[in-house]
Amino acid sequence: MEITLGRIVLYKLSSDDAAQINRRRTTGASIAERIKNNNLPTQESRLGGDVLDVPQKWPLGAQAHIGNSVTAGDVFPMLVTRVWSQGYVNGQVFLDGNDSLWATSVTEGTEERNWFWPPRI
Repeated sequence: MEITLGRIVLYKLSSDDAAQINRRRTTGASIAERIKNNNLPTQESRLGGDVLDVPQKWPLGAQAHIGNSVTAGDVFPMLVTRVWSQGYVNGQVFLDGNDSLWATSVTEGTEERNWFWPPRI
């Protein structure tokens, strides 16, 4: 079968993909805790020359990336958004959460950072 625009294939995450996704994700509990900190002073406090940790804040209305943790080798559906020469494609990988991953210049295969056809059942 030939890969074409709009096809849904499967994508295997790499360790770099997983690190990028997990780094930007948060939880509802973490957001709620940071919203509580919004009324705290904005300047860092100093005590004996040491800088104290200033609690993180959460800007109201900010978009949050929330979803389950991912690991290298996890497989998710990907919608092909661009087909390049020699079988390279770009696509949106649909994650288990409210965000997605834009995968670029991906080739067909079975290794990490490859796309492959879903098995027929």
